[in-house]
Amino acid sequence: METAIYIIVVLVGVGAFFGLVLALADKKFAMESNPLIAEVEDILPKGQCGACGFAGCAKYAEAVVEDPEVPPNLCVPGKAAVAEQVARLTGKHAEATEPQYAYLKCRGTKTAAAMAAHYQGVKDCAAAKLVGGGPKGCKYGCLGFGNCVQACPFGAMTLGGDGLPVIDKELCTGCGTCVKTCPQGLIILQGLGAPVQVTCSSHDKGPAAKKLCQNACIGCGLCMRSCTHDAIKIDNFLAVVDTKKCAECMEPTCLAKCPTKAIQGLLSAEKMKQTA
Repeated sequence: METAIYIIVVLVGVGAFFGLVLALADKKFAMESNPLIAEVEDILPKGQCGACGFAGCAKYAEAVVEDPEVPPNLCVPGKAAVAEQVARLTGKHAEATEPQYAYLKCRGTKTAAAMAAHYQGVKDCAAAKLVGGGPKGCKYGCLGFGNCVQACPFGAMTLGGDGLPVIDKELCTGCGTCVKTCPQGLIILQGLGAPVQVTCSSHDKGPAAKKLCQNACIGCGLCMRSCTHDAIKIDNFLAVVDTKKCAECMEPTCLAKCPTKAIQGLLSAEKMKQTA
């Protein structure tokens, strides 16, 4: 009994000794944190989206304060307002950046898109894609299980009743988290300037594409031939919009020419600036 008590006392003593040594070492070698880092972090939106290229807001705050090469405008969700505050605190100059928002290049709704199979697996887009490319006939289309919705750190996406994600442009910050999450590569970051965009990603030939989805681009080229700014090309049976050239167009004629309405009008740049 006495031996057991002796062992316990020795272990407690040894533990207390090493605990004291570690505490003293921590105090001696601790590096003082720059209080400016905390100030910068406080004004960041805390989405932890990684759009800045750093592993979270705290790491970006540390980098932008301590590294003169890191610009103050890398916080995409914070937009110009946060960039200006970070620039003021760090004494740097914030270059102007164009605001962006997420855009889904698919209109393969439950009623428009043909189904090839009935999927009963895990309700996850990446998992469904592994099973024959997903249940839809069009293997380019949205799988509709909402991985992007769950990943959005700002609550800017919901899953609509038609089976497609809905993007709230007023809440979307353009962080790009949903872009990285979509296994189909259907979400892009859209700038404010272009008045139209293609809402399809299918590279199937016209008849096949139309058979699989009523809203598909059939690559007919009517939009390209009607465009007065040479902003649309047909690439592998799919219309592609050059957004820089398209931004110069005030009255897009392609909208009326598209037989499947695969080209959709966007909010005007002025309207988008009001909601940004």
